[in-house]
Amino acid sequence: MEDHSITARGDQGPIPADDPARSLTVTNPDDRQARHLSVVGDTYTILVSGKDTQGRYCLIDMLVPDGSGPPPHRHDFEEMFSLLEGELEFTFRGETQTVKAPATVNIPANAPHQFKNASGATVHMLCMCTPAGQDEFFMAVGVPVESRDAPPPKLSKDEQAAKGKLAEELAPKYRTEMLDRA
Repeated sequence: MEDHSITARGDQGPIPADDPARSLTVTNPDDRQARHLSVVGDTYTILVSGKDTQGRYCLIDMLVPDGSGPPPHRHDFEEMFSLLEGELEFTFRGETQTVKAPATVNIPANAPHQFKNASGATVHMLCMCTPAGQDEFFMAVGVPVESRDAPPPKLSKDEQAAKGKLAEELAPKYRTEMLDRA
């Protein structure tokens, strides 16, 4: 008999009653009312926030221009990327591989990783983090933009340095560690 204890949740008792205080969440990344943020030159749209899911997960629509991507980092939560269009170089524990849409990549909690777009075209993907919190980190360090297709703001070197310092200062609060570039 197989052991399903890692994925089975049957030993947690009966399913709780529906919570009518929670509502259906329907979002569109093109909605100008959505939270659109420029983070490291990418455009991230918060589709489903931790507030929407009682902290269970967040879902972020990401547009990653050519040459862009976050620095090496790791965090104490699961992160999954579903590439909808394009290809990215994912570096996981020091090993780099090219991943093309429609692939899905799951990054285990605590594993060092980063991605970079070296494809020559913008990459479109969804990012789900569980539990939530990455959405709040992005809102704290990102620069709000009008829409998901608005160009990223042109930050001066001093502004870029200040954003980088803010990200490093806030990272521990959001269970993230920025790593040295190799």
